[in-house]
Amino acid sequence: MSTAPLRNGLAASCLQLPAGTWHTVLDALAALFTSVPREDWQHRFARGLVLDAEGRPLPMDAGYREGALIQYYREVSAELSIPFTETVLHADAHLVVADKPHFLPVTPAGGFVEHTLLTRLIRKLGNADLVPLHRIDRATAGLVLFSANPASRARYQALFRDRRISKRYEALAPPLPLLGFPLTRQSRIVEGEPFFLMREVEGVPNSETCIEVIEKGERLWRYALHPVTGKKHQLRVQMAALGAAIHNDEFYPALQPREEGRYDKPLQLLAQGLAFTDPLTGEARAFVSQFTLDGSSGQI
Repeated sequence: MSTAPLRNGLAASCLQLPAGTWHTVLDALAALFTSVPREDWQHRFARGLVLDAEGRPLPMDAGYREGALIQYYREVSAELSIPFTETVLHADAHLVVADKPHFLPVTPAGGFVEHTLLTRLIRKLGNADLVPLHRIDRATAGLVLFSANPASRARYQALFRDRRISKRYEALAPPLPLLGFPLTRQSRIVEGEPFFLMREVEGVPNSETCIEVIEKGERLWRYALHPVTGKKHQLRVQMAALGAAIHNDEFYPALQPREEGRYDKPLQLLAQGLAFTDPLTGEARAFVSQFTLDGSSGQI
C-alpha cells in the first residue's frame, strides 16, 4: 500500500526495484517503463512526483539500489475523457459496490489513469485503500465490488477464490434456435493473438458458464449468463464460439478496428447481479445494476 498522500485524488503506485546494473533510479525507471519517455520521468522527478518508501521526493540523481521501494504518480498526456458516470450503490467500512458504465476502465492501465472507476471512487469517497475484488472489461457495464478496508480484504477476496458468490450477467446476442436451453458451456480458454484476446482450444475445460434465454426478439435474444469460473473474456469467447457473438463486440469472433471516442455502439453485456453471504456478518447480500441493455441501435 502506498504511504504517499493522494494527489488530485490519485494514489501513488509502488515499485520494488529489481536486479539491474543501473546507476540511478531514473535510469531504472526509464528502462523498466519503455512506453514512458525518459524526459517524462525527468519532469516527474523535477516536480517531486517520484518518492522513496517514506513518501519523500527523490532527487533526479538518486542512486539505484536493488530492492528499494519507490513510489510514483502515474500521468497520461491527453487522456481520453469518458463522459459517463458511475453510481455508488453501497458503501460501508469494509465494502463498496459500484455500478460501472460502459467504456470506463476499472483500474488505471494503458492510456487511462484519472478516467477509471477506481480513481473516481477514491476521489468521491476519499479512501485510498479501495481495491477492486474482481474486474469486468472496460467495454462491459455493471457491478464491481471493492474492498474498503485492508483488515477485512482477505475475507471478501475469498468469496471469489472459493466461488461463494453468485454472478449474473445479461447479454444481447443473435438467436440460437437449434440449441436447447438452459445449457452449460464448458471449454478451455487460453491466451490468443494479439495478446489481449482469448480463444477456446481443445483440452480439459478451465471455464464454465450456465446460459439461459430470457427474451426472444426478432434480431437479438436476451441471455442470462451465470459464470462459474472467471477467465478473462470468458462470456464473450464462449458466446462467440456458440455462434452468437455478443452484440457490438469489437473483439469476437474477429477483431474489429476501434475508433476511440465513439460511444454509440456499447457492448451489450451487463454485470447485472451479485449475491453472497457477507463473510463478516453472515448477512445475505444481493445487488442489482441500475443499467439496462437496449440493443444499442439494434432492435431486440
